[in-house]
Amino acid sequence: MILKGQVALVTGASRGIGRAIALDLGRLGAHVVVNYATNTPAAEETLRELAQSGGSGELSSFDVSDERQVDSGVKKIVDQHKKIDIVVNNAGVTSDNLLVRLKTEDWDRVLGINLKGTVHCTKAVCRGMLRERYGRIISITSVVGQTGNAGQSAYAASKAGIIGFTRAMARELGSRGVTVNAVAPGYIDTEMTEKLPEELKQEFLRSIPLGRFGSGADVAAVVSFLASPAAGYITGQVIGVNGGLLMA
Repeated sequence: MILKGQVALVTGASRGIGRAIALDLGRLGAHVVVNYATNTPAAEETLRELAQSGGSGELSSFDVSDERQVDSGVKKIVDQHKKIDIVVNNAGVTSDNLLVRLKTEDWDRVLGINLKGTVHCTKAVCRGMLRERYGRIISITSVVGQTGNAGQSAYAASKAGIIGFTRAMARELGSRGVTVNAVAPGYIDTEMTEKLPEELKQEFLRSIPLGRFGSGADVAAVVSFLASPAAGYITGQVIGVNGGLLMA
């Protein structure tokens, strides 16, 4: 229970990687605020699983791309719990298409949720962390933000932006005991990858030295480490969870 007494906000925690992160932080003793935008039944399922595993948590619905909603949601959490120790910027979407076919509204939506959402949430929590002289900010980027990928210009741009933002914030906040890091998953077994054609899945698997897709638990383990006291001297880093797909 190394995170007992700490409050963790996980955005986009209703399913997939976000749910796995929420459950793992709860297992370690944190009180987990499960953020979601619209899928209430899925968020409630995360909360049920959290309770069944002995963790504690609550729901918080707001759209991370809307700064006013973020500020209001964070204020409610701080009013109730007096602090937020950990924030995991996980909420994300993709809209894959060749750039010449990509609609401006799709580009804006991907950048708005993935990158601006990360900025909004970080800005909303960091004042309190600076005051407390402690905090853990962990953002989920992607191997695609490091390598690029045809047909994913918006997604790659948003995830690469998170990397630059993470390093800038690490320099801004480090003197007050706040660490800022990013986790870059590779191909993770989620609803998104389940929809891939089998031939494409096999092609991806051949490029991964470990020979398998990752799991939400693989990503959650690294996030939990970065949230723990053991990672107190790690900041401004991008940690790949990709089975060896990218070695940098």
